[in-house]
Amino acid sequence: MREREFWQLLEEVFGRVYGRSLSKDQRLPKLGDMTVVEALAAGEEPRVVWNVLCDQMDIPDSRRWGKDHNAPPLPAGR
Repeated sequence: MREREFWQLLEEVFGRVYGRSLSKDQRLPKLGDMTVVEALAAGEEPRVVWNVLCDQMDIPDSRRWGKDHNAPPLPAGR
């Protein structure tokens, strides 16, 4: 997953305004208590950040990849 795809899914699944707010305000304990924006800036894989955020927000697999998306492969070493 590329970062561009991450932001597209964020808007599709959470809505533009709420998704952008989540990305700046929601702390992710599984990623060192960073926000989405901080985790991506620190070099975390977008797919990892996406899965952590969706798990924390209780988004089921059936909704987390949007209407026209397939789950991308896990990054190597994860």
